[in-house]
Amino acid sequence: MTDRFVVVGAGTMGLGIAYVAAGAGYEVELVEVDAGRAGAARETLGGLWDRAVARGRITEAAAGQARARVSVRRELAEVADRPDVLVEAVPERADLKRRVLAAAEERRPALLGSNTSSIAIGELAGALAAPERFLGLHFFNPVWAMALLEVVVGPATAASTTDAAVALAGRLGKDPVVVRDLPGFATSRLGVALGLEAIRMVADEVASPADIDKAMVLGYRHPVGPLELTDLVGLDVRLDIARTLQAAYGDRFAPPPLLESMVARGLLGKKTGQGFYRWEGGVRQ
Repeated sequence: MTDRFVVVGAGTMGLGIAYVAAGAGYEVELVEVDAGRAGAARETLGGLWDRAVARGRITEAAAGQARARVSVRRELAEVADRPDVLVEAVPERADLKRRVLAAAEERRPALLGSNTSSIAIGELAGALAAPERFLGLHFFNPVWAMALLEVVVGPATAASTTDAAVALAGRLGKDPVVVRDLPGFATSRLGVALGLEAIRMVADEVASPADIDKAMVLGYRHPVGPLELTDLVGLDVRLDIARTLQAAYGDRFAPPPLLESMVARGLLGKKTGQGFYRWEGGVRQ
């Protein structure tokens, strides 16, 4: 029987997870209720495989096989029961995630995960009948290039579920870290703190975004600076996470006014073509 992997949400992270899962041999069902994103999903994924072939990272035959393993659904109700893995990758809002996870559980997946980057797994598990089969599966952008998978163990997560998630990481070519369930976990708590301070530095005119990023890349060996990373993740996503962490830990995670202003103006980073940098064709200018 073919292994099945369901991804709910065809945004940046959902598409990346679907891409990696298809490459690992899963039959992937990508669920997206938005007609525009659903319609563009296969084309976007196809572009990822085309670029991988052009760069010699995958053969044309392997890319064709991976493409054929992906199907797009408009509703979770269209997904057959008992997939091996189901990962929720919808926007970072607890109420939305709880609704999606409750509907996802009805499909009776063997392993149910949330790609949340900051919301407590215990909070999300309150919507579930079987929280022991649920945990956090926090992937990183771009999913196909980032080796890390943060496995977040909730209060009710069974040891067998954690073991299954670690095994899944290996099959997807990821290197897992297992962390306890606290808002922000390990990576977002540290990464957002750095990103918010970098944004405050831009507002204070300490240096240009490019020079702030350059300082962290050359001085601390970060692969990418905190402001470019914010553009890649999405300023709206960073804002949602900051608000979640502010509620949990206080005003040290208060979003800077500059971040709130940029989001309000639709300057969300790479996905809109303008953030701390200008982007054209997905390339930083």
